[in-house]
Amino acid sequence: MMDRPEETVLEQLGGIRGLIYSTLPILVFVPVNAVWHLTVAIWAALGVAAAILVWRLVTRSRLQPAISGFVGVAICAFIAHRTGSAKGYFLFGIYTSLLYAGVFLISILARWPLAGVIWGYLNGTGTRWRSVRGAVRAYDLATLAWVVVFGARYLVQSRLYDTDSTGWLAVTRILMGWPLAGIALVLTYAAIRRADRELADHPELIETPVDGVADEGISGDGERDETITDDDGGNLRRG
Repeated sequence: MMDRPEETVLEQLGGIRGLIYSTLPILVFVPVNAVWHLTVAIWAALGVAAAILVWRLVTRSRLQPAISGFVGVAICAFIAHRTGSAKGYFLFGIYTSLLYAGVFLISILARWPLAGVIWGYLNGTGTRWRSVRGAVRAYDLATLAWVVVFGARYLVQSRLYDTDSTGWLAVTRILMGWPLAGIALVLTYAAIRRADRELADHPELIETPVDGVADEGISGDGERDETITDDDGGNLRRG
C-alpha cells in the first residue's frame, strides 16, 4: 500500500478556499453592523461561519479549519456582545497577536527560537540544530519574521481600535492576515533551507540507529571479534 503524501501547510489550512472562507464572516459582519446594528451583525457572522462548517461537512472537505474558524468567530462575537461595540469583535485577534509576538520574541532571547523548535518536531530532527550556530541564527531570523508580523498586527490594529475605526479594522484584519503571513512563511522556508544546509555540514549530529547487528567487537589488533555461545552455555571467542 502506498503511503499518503504529507499535506502541505496550505492544505492543512483548507486550501485557497479555506483562506477565502476565513474572511467571509468579517466581510459580512461590518456592513451588516452598519445597516442593522450589532446584534444582527453578530448573528450574521455566526450564521456564515456555521454555513461554512455545514458546507464542509456536506462536501466532505477538511473539517479542522472550518471548526477552528467557527470557534474563533464565536469568541469574537461573544466579546463584541459583552463590550456592546462592533470594534470588540476584533479585540480577541488584537491581543492574540500581542501574545504571539511576545512568546516568539522570548524564544529568541532564550536561544530556543520557536521556528526551529516547531520544525525540529515536525521533521523528527529534534533539537540537534541547537549545536550548530549557523542553524540557530537561521531559525532566529525565521522566528523574528513572525515577531514582526504579530507585532505589526497588534500595533496597527490596536491604534485603529482606539480610534473607533471599525471599517479599517476589518480591512487591516484581512490584509495583515494571510497575505502578511504568506510573506513570513516564505522567509521561514528560506531559513529552514539554510539551517538544513548548516546541519548537513555536521554529519556527526545525525543519529542513524542500526538494528539487527551481531554482538561484535574489535580486538586490540584491529580484527573483528565475535562472541558465540556453545551448547554448554560457555562463550567461545572467534577472531
